[in-house]
Amino acid sequence: MRAAYITELGAPDVIRHGPLPPPRPGPYDVLVDVEFSAVNPVDTFVRSGAYRTPLRFPFVIGRDLVGTVAAAGPGAPGFHAGDRVWCNSLGHAGRQGAAAEQAVVPADRLYHLPDGADPLDTVALAHAAATAHLALFSHGRLRAGETVAVLGAAGQVGSMLVAMAAQAGARVVAVCSADDASYVRSLGADHVVDYRSPDVVGQIRTAAPGGVSLHIDTSGRNDLEGGLDVLADRGRLVVMSGLRTCPVLPAAALYTRDRSVHGFAISNADTTQLADAAHHIGTLIAAGHLRPRAVEVLPLSAAAEAHRRMEEEKVRTKLVLRVTS
Repeated sequence: MRAAYITELGAPDVIRHGPLPPPRPGPYDVLVDVEFSAVNPVDTFVRSGAYRTPLRFPFVIGRDLVGTVAAAGPGAPGFHAGDRVWCNSLGHAGRQGAAAEQAVVPADRLYHLPDGADPLDTVALAHAAATAHLALFSHGRLRAGETVAVLGAAGQVGSMLVAMAAQAGARVVAVCSADDASYVRSLGADHVVDYRSPDVVGQIRTAAPGGVSLHIDTSGRNDLEGGLDVLADRGRLVVMSGLRTCPVLPAAALYTRDRSVHGFAISNADTTQLADAAHHIGTLIAAGHLRPRAVEVLPLSAAAEAHRRMEEEKVRTKLVLRVTS
């Protein structure tokens, strides 16, 4: 089978495209014929070694896929040949990746594609939407009627945070470029703050004078002092990006107001959390409430180029590899 894979950690040019032996599923696995595989920043971290995780060479890259069941083991009774499916947690913790003509997926990490859900939209949204769901609901404990501040609101994860929070009945204060303000409002943001403003914290405070219940920064800047300053009592701040940041943590602002800071990476989510996210995502996509802003489809042979662009350019479109037609 054709695959995009690596035999060592390194820069994007270590990615090879060529034949590998087809994978062999176990009794609790499902063999999937892959149609599309998305490219995510975390894929570049795994490939480079910045995010250390057990892997064996040759290692197929990629986390997300959409495709069709080719065969299911006896321990995967919910899946049958021909089922349309998707997954967003391969390529990590010893699991081979998704950027190949066939992939083996543990049955508890595979989800049926809902009726009405577009396959390309689903794979394009899989990682960002699952990340947003877990940040908002599993770690942020967001409830209807609360106010959430989303920094980096026009990005792939940020836009999902805005859309999903609004759908859940929360009030959203979004921080993004002025050029993206209309887009972010179309997702459901109630108030938009230009991130270039000299007083972003002050503008968030003005928009939410009682404080925000939840603060999420997808930009990786991690200004904990500013974030805690706008939190309401018992507010939560979720840290989810910025591998190399070392922000100041004002302890007094935490314990005197019952506030909390939660670190979160989707790679640490268990299968129950991922399945809960998948159900929510599938429902929203099928209903037309979640859509990617822009998608660029590249051939599987362009995997190295996609990783290079992800690292060197400010990519505004979602890059997706077409594996089979």
